[in-house]
Amino acid sequence: MPTQMADICGVCLKLPPPLDACLCATSYIWPWRDLIAHLKFHQQPGWAGPLATLMMSAPWVEDTLEAADWVLPVPLSAQRLAERGYNQALLLANKLSPEKTDAQLLLRTRHTPAQRTLPRAERLSNLHGAFAVEPLRVHDIRGKRVVLIDDVMTSGASLHTAARVLRQAGATHISAIVLARTAADSEG
Repeated sequence: MPTQMADICGVCLKLPPPLDACLCATSYIWPWRDLIAHLKFHQQPGWAGPLATLMMSAPWVEDTLEAADWVLPVPLSAQRLAERGYNQALLLANKLSPEKTDAQLLLRTRHTPAQRTLPRAERLSNLHGAFAVEPLRVHDIRGKRVVLIDDVMTSGASLHTAARVLRQAGATHISAIVLARTAADSEG
């Protein structure tokens, strides 16, 4: 997983991405798209176990989880959590690393329109100020290795915004593990 300096582009050297690594189990295509929808939108939390097993099978995931101090699910707003009844990222995180998962450390501070409904250019601005580290627990992040967990990465706006907040709080290494990643041309 180590990156060689020759592998880093000029833009990334000037403006480093907020994530040190992002690991993905599969593409956001059939049958995974349908199974994620069952987990996320159709009240079928039982899919979290099999989908977490798929995530665990991706290269470097076990090592990344083992090296982490914290495993943090990308949080949902209170409104979205009430609509769904659970946070699918938290279900996955608890299956991947229950002893390191903490759903109270990274907070969602406000409700935003669903990222999937927005054009790519609006996704980052939509999330501005939407995440925060629990103010009384900033010391728990400082100097730590953090892994963010989410089900799908499209533009990366959610993960990047959350990672910036964690970086500002003093996290030294931030990785993300996602179940599926959309193709670049479907990020419209």
